[in-house]
Amino acid sequence: MLPPTSSSSPTIRVGSRRWLLQAGLAGMGTASLAPWMNLGAQAAPANSGRGAVILFWLSGGPSHIDMWDPKPNAPSEIRGPYGVIPTRLPGVQFGEHLPLQASIADKLSIIRSVDCSASNHTPITMQAGNPLARRTNDGRDGGGYPSMGSIAAKFRGSNSEEMPAFVGLANTWTSDVWEAGDMGSRYAPVKGHKLAGKFAMPSGVTVPRLQDRDTLKQQLDRFGRQLDNNRTLDRVDRFTRQAYEMVRSGNVQQAFDLGQESDATRQAYGKESIGEKALLARRLVEAGVTFVLVSGAWGYFDHHGDQVRWGGIEKGLTPLLPRVDRTLHTLIQDLEQRGLLDSTLVMMMGEFGRSPVINKDAGRDHWTNVMSMLMAGGGLQHGQVIGSTDARGGAINTDAVRPQDLAATTFKHLGIDLHAHWTNSRGRPIPIVPEDGRPIPQLF
Repeated sequence: MLPPTSSSSPTIRVGSRRWLLQAGLAGMGTASLAPWMNLGAQAAPANSGRGAVILFWLSGGPSHIDMWDPKPNAPSEIRGPYGVIPTRLPGVQFGEHLPLQASIADKLSIIRSVDCSASNHTPITMQAGNPLARRTNDGRDGGGYPSMGSIAAKFRGSNSEEMPAFVGLANTWTSDVWEAGDMGSRYAPVKGHKLAGKFAMPSGVTVPRLQDRDTLKQQLDRFGRQLDNNRTLDRVDRFTRQAYEMVRSGNVQQAFDLGQESDATRQAYGKESIGEKALLARRLVEAGVTFVLVSGAWGYFDHHGDQVRWGGIEKGLTPLLPRVDRTLHTLIQDLEQRGLLDSTLVMMMGEFGRSPVINKDAGRDHWTNVMSMLMAGGGLQHGQVIGSTDARGGAINTDAVRPQDLAATTFKHLGIDLHAHWTNSRGRPIPIVPEDGRPIPQLF
């Protein structure tokens, strides 16, 4: 039986005799679909208003000095090729290529003191919000610790029974999306780019045809006689019912359909990768997804120099900044107009910052001492700069924000008990907020 994510199975075959069992079994046999079929007891009520998260992952490590923490009075080799512009916050400046973000700085929190010393060139540490989750290159990367999205999936569930709790929108997975670790595939992110279109009803298939419960029962009974484990059969039955409801309602298919948006809206977001994914993230949150991770492309902020794929600062970063600028600006405005901004926490960050000194190849290298990031929405207190770096932009001066503080902030927004634990395969309780993490006090 082909799983629904197989390239040989472009849609879930609603009209076939095996479709409902196929959809149900996908929860056991296909990790990327499992979170869709495990919503029941975990899910919050539809339209609960309990909050959502959209995390923009700037894969590769965005240059904080050239974006959100410029050093206009530093020597040119530190200052870089860009000028600075004022923002809506008095005395706060951004790099010159972020004018739209500057225009809504009163709706942002610019965190200039993120400690990413535990991070590496992967999404593990920062997406986990955990300094113990690290790249180790020994087959045990991450140490079994889950991502913040997976914690949200387990302890919050989805805001709609018909939607998954955690969706990743990325073209590459290992390098851009951290998953559930030892918490298991049940809480792993759904691969949104593979599942778009999977829940449509093929031509000629109607809802009444799906509602032939007698036929469904016969199929389940026949299949059940082939299974020895009653507990497994119970899971198949539950997954099947959920898959049926997903297709019957059409809400999943509609959420993934950008064609329902006006051309003006799509142009406002931008029709390149990050813009399309940001618009899709808004639609998914609106439909009931709790945590959406957006990555425009693998490694595209890794600006070592003009000799590498993504180029240096002037040739590589410059074309990217208008896209990121427009996309975040449009999303925040759109969420606000739809009444979703206060319930949706938006974050934009990467795995680390870039080195203070421009290198010989006109780029900046990896810099784990500090990075900058943005937050908006979530009903938090914005219109501020949190933390600072030294005159070179190379070290934290004040108010360090650690990965575990980001996790505590995210979970508090989602209404998750910060003292909660999950249990690993050895029966050991693991705190969801490690190392004395605390919500960022300036935001609350």
